[in-house]
Amino acid sequence: MSAHPNVQANAPTNQSPMDLAALQREMAAAVMQPLTPDENMRATMPDGRSTTAVAASFIAPNSRLTAFERLEIYNRQYWYRVLGALAEDFPALRAVIGGRRFEALSIAYLAEHPSRSFTLRNLGSKLPAWLAAHPEQAGRRHRLAVDVAKMEWAFVEAFDAAELAPLTQRQIAALQGESRLALQPYLQLVALHYPADDLVLELHAQEKRQTSEAGVAHEDDSGATTGVPKLQPRPIWLAVHRVDLSVYYRRIGREEFQTLDALRSGSPFGEALEAGFLGSRIPERVRAERVQEWFGSWAELGWICQA
Repeated sequence: MSAHPNVQANAPTNQSPMDLAALQREMAAAVMQPLTPDENMRATMPDGRSTTAVAASFIAPNSRLTAFERLEIYNRQYWYRVLGALAEDFPALRAVIGGRRFEALSIAYLAEHPSRSFTLRNLGSKLPAWLAAHPEQAGRRHRLAVDVAKMEWAFVEAFDAAELAPLTQRQIAALQGESRLALQPYLQLVALHYPADDLVLELHAQEKRQTSEAGVAHEDDSGATTGVPKLQPRPIWLAVHRVDLSVYYRRIGREEFQTLDALRSGSPFGEALEAGFLGSRIPERVRAERVQEWFGSWAELGWICQA
């Protein structure tokens, strides 16, 4: 956060001058402090100091607003912006758990993981793992909510992560057991407890269709969204990837998922195949054919790169 032209150049005379880094930290702490339920800035800082006094230490009042009121503008705008950014990235999660619960979840998450990047693109990077560790934030749909959050973040990563030069068919044909491979950075591997993939796409499409009140899903008294179908638990493995600036997903088998995951972890080609078929019921006699099918598909989609 950069210093604003209206910020005082010097602290009051009875205090030591505040250097730029200290001023930035002080202002960031105040701006990132959650709002009150009435969407006002809090009267005290987390350490117990008066926010009025803190604001006055680096912001000058003007003829219309006090230092507190001027700082409050930034405090509100920060929260409006970051809450809006999370809602944009996780619309299906909001639909599954309800708007009121999603807002409370977002505030709790951002209080622990405030914006630390020059871009809001990274804001939700820790949300799936954080939500998995905080079941109280999602209610009875917790596990489904985690699956939905994982998928939506995978879409973000797949859309704009880097792309490397893929291996050619000739390079793939020359692979040995000790060869090490890399996967495209944009390729995301997602393991789900529920078949939530189609649900997420439908909820995203539904959001785009909601141009009138008739198309909007309604919340019941508990805050849960009506109209979300009940899914039965069933393990699903996905590869989320990008083709020509569009994001797609593919359901893949457990063996293919485990092989790709092992390759991403740095295992040599031979060890990755062993890890892929660990505990598999696929007969030994057809495994080589199955691997050939995988690599044909990976080569066509450009997923495999030089390590």
